[in-house]
Amino acid sequence: MAANITYGSGIPGDAELRLCGDVSGAKRTVELGVSEWYNAIEFARAGAKSIAVDPDADKIAEMRRRADADEVTVQCLHGDLADLGDISSATCDVVVAAHSIIEIDDVGRLLRQVHRILRPSMPFVISMPHPFDAVTPQHPYGSTARTIGDWFTALSRSNFRVDQVKELGVSPTHPVPTTLVLRSRKEGS
Repeated sequence: MAANITYGSGIPGDAELRLCGDVSGAKRTVELGVSEWYNAIEFARAGAKSIAVDPDADKIAEMRRRADADEVTVQCLHGDLADLGDISSATCDVVVAAHSIIEIDDVGRLLRQVHRILRPSMPFVISMPHPFDAVTPQHPYGSTARTIGDWFTALSRSNFRVDQVKELGVSPTHPVPTTLVLRSRKEGS
């Protein structure tokens, strides 16, 4: 069963985009950074063994409260997003970071940790505000956020292969995409 994962407000979710795949049957999933959509709960509802990682103790407490209210189990880990030592190597089937890793300084370290915990060929899905959306004459492309090329380079250097790029949020009133979603897959072991 696919989880009802959300990648951004007003953006198609995983039911339409189909980036995470079937997580039923107790597949291990990770929400890297608790998003405002509490995707770890959606993974648990779909039958996954769900893990949420966040450095904010309040977000972890709220995740626990919501999981209890929904009567699902989410393993909550309070700690740095790039410190995934509590998760065994090559045991996870999907990792999702919905608008949660754009401010990470050492993105290479974070990507190496995600690579370590994923099983081979499994997906890492990242959503973020689209870097084009912030462009103004005062803020040229790449001056306020990592560019799409920066993300491709960082993922490639960490042994991920990007296989899906979704530029979403274009409308008649907004001609520039508002959200970028990248799905990459772990290469190697």
